[in-house]
Amino acid sequence: MDSVTAYDRSGGDQHQICTEWCTQSRRNPTLLQTESRQVSSNQRHMHPALAAVVQKHLSCEFRKPVAAHNLAAFERLMAQVTANPRALVLDSFCGTGHSTALLAQRHPDHLVVGIDKSAQRLGKHPTGAGHNYILLQADCEDIWQLLVAQGLTADYHYLLYPNPWPKAKHLQRRVHGHASFAWLLQLAGRTGQMQPATKYASMGGIHRGEIELRSNWQVYVEEFGTAMHLAGYHGRIARVPAGPDLTLFETKYRQSGHELWAFTSNAPP
Repeated sequence: MDSVTAYDRSGGDQHQICTEWCTQSRRNPTLLQTESRQVSSNQRHMHPALAAVVQKHLSCEFRKPVAAHNLAAFERLMAQVTANPRALVLDSFCGTGHSTALLAQRHPDHLVVGIDKSAQRLGKHPTGAGHNYILLQADCEDIWQLLVAQGLTADYHYLLYPNPWPKAKHLQRRVHGHASFAWLLQLAGRTGQMQPATKYASMGGIHRGEIELRSNWQVYVEEFGTAMHLAGYHGRIARVPAGPDLTLFETKYRQSGHELWAFTSNAPP
């Protein structure tokens, strides 16, 4: 599988999707392990440098060269968007794409875009042909940057159990501590200043999309919520309710007795 591959998959129905995943899990037990250790960190509370780091990144314009394979993946996404214009849902750090398939059921009128850098993880996704979701092998930050540059926004953006980088020295590797956090806000139309000027502009514009982040580390979710507050946008932090799991990690964490936490931004008025 080369690094520019984009996978088109069927939304299917939720029962069919879960059946496919259960079948694959029996064939490959590493897809779903029933025991998982709690997050171990030398940081017991929110990082003392969080506010300074977030404010620094929000006050400076961040630009970075886009890797060729990420640009190629983005161009394939744009080809699909152009052929069938629909509002976007992002599933960043989607892993095997299990969540992407389920989110496609939740948002049938949207194009759901799962993004993960690992070909190995994406290669575990059940095969199929479909209409309303696509999986991209790419770095999320580069795809965010390219979407922002085209003036595109997402109605919903899910960040489900990203790597928590639990060591205190790795604050700036976390989603809210990274310089790309400003792009995440722009993708939700949360700067109020986006002025799209490209051929895709009619699909972008100023709006206020919803952002949901989930983690099995409460400190991570509290930091993300605080970063959102510092950026001027509010939401709520709560335990993830019981119900169908969105990711294989969510299932594994529940079975291991972890507390699961979520930040959800306020819905548009």
